Amino acid sequence: MALSYLCSPRFLSFLVLISAIPIGVIVTLERAQPATHVYHYHSSGWFRECVKWDSDHRRFIVSFFEGGVGQVSVPDKESPSSPLEEITVVKETHLAGNASLGIAIDPSRNRVLVVYGDLLWNRYGALVAYDLNNWNRLFLTQLAGPSDEKSFADDVAVDAEGNAYVTDVRGSKIWKVGVEGKLLSVIRNPLFTPKKWYKNLIGLNGIVYHPDGFLIVIHTSTGNLFKIDLTKGEEVKEIKLKKGSLSFGDGLELVSPTKLVVAAGTPSGRLVESLDGWNTASVVGTFSGPMHRIATAATVKDGKVYLSHMVGIGYPKKKHALVEAVF
Repeated sequence: MALSYLCSPRFLSFLVLISAIPIGVIVTLERAQPATHVYHYHSSGWFRECVKWDSDHRRFIVSFFEGGVGQVSVPDKESPSSPLEEITVVKETHLAGNASLGIAIDPSRNRVLVVYGDLLWNRYGALVAYDLNNWNRLFLTQLAGPSDEKSFADDVAVDAEGNAYVTDVRGSKIWKVGVEGKLLSVIRNPLFTPKKWYKNLIGLNGIVYHPDGFLIVIHTSTGNLFKIDLTKGEEVKEIKLKKGSLSFGDGLELVSPTKLVVAAGTPSGRLVESLDGWNTASVVGTFSGPMHRIATAATVKDGKVYLSHMVGIGYPKKKHALVEAVF
């Protein structure tokens, strides 16, 4: 495994979790009949951070912890017993040592945006856009370098105009990148930084764009949700959670204007609903997938929510799981 992610918060959390689970239990969990539909796919890597469904091309797009991007095509006639195959489509040699992390598909512009970050030293971050047809790079925008404050670029969302918003897990800020790749601004707010230091170990993480013109972003250590209103000068307000907890929430996926899925380790998925324009919200459902794999991202395929899990199991091919979440 690549050295770059050995000291990352997610990998350390994984070590704590996996050390508490006997190998026999893992074998039992792997052999158990899943309660919902699962897409298994073979991969060359142990860890996969984010998976998003590309409906126009009938494939999942996958980010690699060791750096790079893959695709997992889904045939029209699926075989329930045969794992799908991951194919590497992007390998940026000059970005070696950086992980590819959050993904946002921008179908109206036929592109995908991928975040790259330095997991070990937190000294580099970038946003890269690729053409969805030929995988040509459209732009590479450096967000942070060795001379900047330490940061960890992680997830990305795209608004209606094509602007991208990239979260910084370490510094709890958001980079705004224009449609052509120009770094436009950095969104900071005191609400993003809790007073207690240990609540800042894993900061702003998953992010989505709401069609009503605002962003929703989660702070992992606290589980706080924030609404950033782009129509009001990037006004930031905390979304008051009336019911449930989102502690250790990771990737987000908006499934309707009023419902949001949070990938959150164990239980692996939580469904959040707001009936007042995301001023307040409540956890209205949970889903428990394979506890030993750790859910990190969510996506929607044909109206169904699938949770992607960080850990692949098997040798020499690693088998990863995209698990349908039913709330």
